[in-house]
Amino acid sequence: MKAIPTFAVFTCVSLLAACGSPKEQGGGGGAPEVGVITLAPRAVQVSTELPGRTAAYRIAEVRPQVEGIIKRRLFKEGSEVAAGQPLYEIDAAPLQATLLRAQADLASSEAQLNAAKLLTQRYEPLLSKGVVSKQDYDNALAASRSAEAAVAAAKAAVESVRISLGYTQVRAPIAGRIGRSLVTEGALVKAAQDEAIATIAQLDPIYVDVTESSSELLRQRRDFDAGRLQQDASHQAQVTLTLEDGSSYPDTGSLQFSEVTVDESTGSVLLRAVFPNRQRTLLPGMFVRAKLAVGSSAKALLVPQAAVTRNARGDATVLVVGADSKVSERVIQVDRAVGSDWLVAAGLAAGDRVVVEGLQKVRPGAMVKAIPVAGK
Repeated sequence: MKAIPTFAVFTCVSLLAACGSPKEQGGGGGAPEVGVITLAPRAVQVSTELPGRTAAYRIAEVRPQVEGIIKRRLFKEGSEVAAGQPLYEIDAAPLQATLLRAQADLASSEAQLNAAKLLTQRYEPLLSKGVVSKQDYDNALAASRSAEAAVAAAKAAVESVRISLGYTQVRAPIAGRIGRSLVTEGALVKAAQDEAIATIAQLDPIYVDVTESSSELLRQRRDFDAGRLQQDASHQAQVTLTLEDGSSYPDTGSLQFSEVTVDESTGSVLLRAVFPNRQRTLLPGMFVRAKLAVGSSAKALLVPQAAVTRNARGDATVLVVGADSKVSERVIQVDRAVGSDWLVAAGLAAGDRVVVEGLQKVRPGAMVKAIPVAGK
C-alpha cells in the first residue's frame, strides 16, 4: 500500500474546512442586515411639472384708419412704446383740402339757414294780418328747418374730416414692445386694410400656457374631494418656471384659469399662468417647463422611489419588516412623485418599517436585522 503524499492530505483538509463552515461562508451565518425607514406622516406640497410656451399679455396690430402716403416713421424698431405714442405720419394735405371744402359747405349752409330764419320771422306777423298765405308761411318754415338740418350735416362732415386728420398720426393703441415696421416712407396705405403695418406686444406681465391631461385633472379633483389634498386658501396655484437653458426663472407666477373645453385631438386642457416680466427675459413663443403647486397634504406618507418595485402583475410593492423581524411583501398604491419619493395612497400605515437598503439580500419570509437609515 502506497503512502499518500503529505501535500495531498493538506489540500483535502483545507477544502473540507472551507466547505464545512457555513458561518464563514455566509458572512456570519446570522440574519442579514437591511436598512429601513419608519414611516411617519408629514406635511408636503404636491406639485406637477408641465411643458408650456410663453404668450404676450396683449397684442395689438397697428393698422391705418385713413388712406394716404406714409411720410415718416416715428419709432425705433424693437423699442418700448407708450399708449398713444405717434408711430407713423401720413400725408395730411388731401384731408386738409377736404376740411376746407367741408368748412365752406358749412358756412354756406349757415348762411342759407340765416336767410330762412329771417324769412320765417318776417312772414309770422304778416300771416295774422292775412298779407301772407298760410302756404307761404309753411314753406318758409320748412325751408328754415331744412336749412337747420343742412347745417347739422355740414358740421358732422367737418368733424368727420377733423377726425380723419387726427388719424394721419398713427398712434400706438397699447403700451409694449413694437416689432419691425412692415411699411417704409412713401408706401401707400389704406383705411382698415387687412395687413398690419406693425405689431405691439405687451410683455409685462406675460402669459405662460401649459397643457395638462384631462385624466390628471380628474385625479386631482378626486384627491381634493377625498381630502387627500387641500387647496390654497386663495385658490390660485403658485407656478415656477424652468427656462430652455435649464436655468430657473427668478419670479413666481400664479395660475389664472383653465380652459373650459378639452382638446379632442390631445385629450388635454389648457392652463394659463401669468408672470411678472420686468426684465423682458421672457419673450412670446419661448418653451418653458412650469411647476404648478397642486395642493398640500398634512399627513402624507412618503417612501423612496428606490424602495418600490413591481411584481409580475405590475403592482407596486415594498418589503416591510414586521415586529418579529420577518420580511413581508406589501402591495401599495402610489399616487404621484414628490421629489425622489412616492406619495403613498394605500397599502402602508404610519409606523411601518420599509426596507430601503439591502433589498437584494432578502426575500419575503426571511428574518432580518433592521438598521434604521438616517436622512431618508
